[in-house]
Amino acid sequence: MSIRSMFETVVGELELKKRWRQLKARKQQLPESHRKAHDAVERYLMYSPGIADGTILTAMAEDLLDLFEQGAADGTPVSAIVGDNPVEFAEEFARNYSEGAWIKKERARLTDAIEAINKEDES
Repeated sequence: MSIRSMFETVVGELELKKRWRQLKARKQQLPESHRKAHDAVERYLMYSPGIADGTILTAMAEDLLDLFEQGAADGTPVSAIVGDNPVEFAEEFARNYSEGAWIKKERARLTDAIEAINKEDES
């Protein structure tokens, strides 16, 4: 690993940490009901989709917070944001970020491995 790539890795990680701290500070500005609902949805999202990419995870968290901030600013109640089925809401929200899911990477790795084996067998 070159010094440049090590630097970019560290700076990138620091930038993500900075963005994450900013998100937490913004979340504290939400009205209590919106903040509690956001916390509940965020917790579910952190455990359920299996997203392994920190950049995608941070973008998802930012978008979720944007949604709750806009709802709070408009006076939209939590029930109107998440609907009647909060699990369905959270899972539909997470599907928009599935490209960062670890299982997708593992599926691609498996497919690539089998294709490589098939090419070896053909030769």
